Amino acid sequence: MTMARVVTFAFNGIDAIPVEVQVQIAPGLPAFNLVGMPNKAVAESRERVRAVLSALGLALPPRRVLVNLAPADLPKEGTHFDLPIALALLAAMEVVPADELQGFAALGELALDGALTAIPGILPAALAAAEAGLGLVCPASQGPEAAWVSSAEIVAAPDLHRLIAHFTGRQLLPAPKPPLPAPSPADASTPCLSEVRGQESAKRALEIAAAGFHNLLFIGPPGAGKSMLAARLPGLLPDLSAQEALEVSLIRSVAGLLEGGRLSLRPPYRDPHHSASQAALTGGGPRGRPGEISLAHRGVLFLDELPEFPRPALEALRQPLESGTVSISRASAHVSYPARVQLVAAMNPCRCGYLGEGGRECGRAPRCGEDYRGKLSGPVLDRLDMSIALQPIPAGELARAPAGETSAVVAGRVAQARTMQAERWGRNGPRTNAEASLDHLKPALSAEALVLAERAVERLRLSNRGFIRMLRVARSVADLAGSAVIGRPHVAEALAYRAR
Repeated sequence: MTMARVVTFAFNGIDAIPVEVQVQIAPGLPAFNLVGMPNKAVAESRERVRAVLSALGLALPPRRVLVNLAPADLPKEGTHFDLPIALALLAAMEVVPADELQGFAALGELALDGALTAIPGILPAALAAAEAGLGLVCPASQGPEAAWVSSAEIVAAPDLHRLIAHFTGRQLLPAPKPPLPAPSPADASTPCLSEVRGQESAKRALEIAAAGFHNLLFIGPPGAGKSMLAARLPGLLPDLSAQEALEVSLIRSVAGLLEGGRLSLRPPYRDPHHSASQAALTGGGPRGRPGEISLAHRGVLFLDELPEFPRPALEALRQPLESGTVSISRASAHVSYPARVQLVAAMNPCRCGYLGEGGRECGRAPRCGEDYRGKLSGPVLDRLDMSIALQPIPAGELARAPAGETSAVVAGRVAQARTMQAERWGRNGPRTNAEASLDHLKPALSAEALVLAERAVERLRLSNRGFIRMLRVARSVADLAGSAVIGRPHVAEALAYRAR
C-alpha cells in the first residue's frame, strides 16, 4: 500500500482554505474512488485525470485507488482540484518524487491532452500558500498573477508533462515574473470633465463626492448629462493604495477577471443594466460568486435608471452600503465579500422623463412623478449622501458654452483633499470622509456650524444617519477649501445637496 499527499485550496469568498489531497493505492479490485464531499465538477476529475494519464502513456495500477479530500466535512467545488489529484496520484505511483511535492500547494484544471488551463482564485491561493510556508504550482498562463506574492516559490507549467519533467529534475521551469501594473494615469480613452458643457453645480457636486467618496444621486430629464457626469467620476479619483489594490485584485481573481495577472491601481467602475437581478448586484449563485457591488469595491458603482431596478435588488444594497461588506447566505455556504463602494445613481423625474415641462409631460403629471419616486424606499434614499437636480442646457447655448476645467485639474484638488484626510485620520482611522463617525467629525465643527446643523435636523427632519452623512459631506467641502475647521458655509453647502 502506498500513499501520497498534496495540498490545495478551497475558496470561501476571497479566503483560501487549505485542503489536503490524499491518495492511497491499496490491494483490491481495480477502482478509482473520490471522497470528501466533492461536487459534480470535482467528481469529474477522475475521468480527466484518467484521460491525461493515458495521453502521457501511463495507466492506473490495477489496484484500488482512493482519493480523499480532507477535511472531509468541507464542501469542495471547482475544477482546480484536477492538478493536485493528478500530482498526488503520480507521487503514489512513484512517477514523481513525493518529497519534492511536500513544499508546494497546487491548483489547476487539466485538459484531456494534459494542458493546464486557467482557473479563478490564483492570487488568494498564492497568498495562503505563502502564509503556510509553501510554494505554488499553477497553470503557466497564471504564473505572473501568482508571482505578485514574492515570498512564495511559483512553479508555472503549461502542461502536466513539463511539470513532471520539472519535479524529476529533467527540465526545470523558469520562474514567472509579475507583470507591470495597469497604467495608473488616466489615458486618452478616459472621458474628460471638460466635455461636459455647463452644469457647474453638478460638476461641483461631483468634485465633492470624489473628494470624500460620497454616494451621489442625479435627477433630471433625458439629455441633462447624468450618465455623462457619472462616467467622468473615475477620472477624478486618486490611485488606489497598495492595500486597496490588493483587495480589489483578490475579488477580481476569485471572479476570474484579473486579466493577464495585472493589478490595477485605478478604482474600478461598474455600471450594470437596470434589468440586473438581486444576485447579480449583491452576489449569489450556488458558489456564492461576487456581485457588482463587490466587483466595484473601492470604486464606483453606477446605477442608471435607478427606479427601474427590481426593488428587492435595491433593498439588498442597504446593508452593504452601510457596513462596506456583503454577506451571501446559501444552504451550503455563507460567504462574505468586501463592498465599500461609491454609489452613483441617476433617474428621471418621472417615467416619461419630462415632468414639469409643459407640452412634453404625460397626462398623469404630477402624479406620475410621485409614483415613480415612490419606487425608492426611504432607507435607500437616506443612504445617498448627496442629491442634485439637473436641467438640460438649451441646444442653442450648448455649442457656445465654453469648455470647463479638465479632469486633471479637478483630480488635483481631489488628491489634495484626500491627502488631508489621510493625514487627519491616520493609518488606523477612516480611509475617507465617507467612513468617518460622529466622534471623528464633531471636534472640527465650529459653534456656528453646529447650530446650523442642529436647526437643519429639526426643519428638514433628518434621520440620525442623514445628519451624520450631511456632516461627512461638509467635512469634504471644508477639505476642498483647505480648512481644518468645518464652518457654517461648509454645512450650508452640504445641506443644499441633502435629499429632502
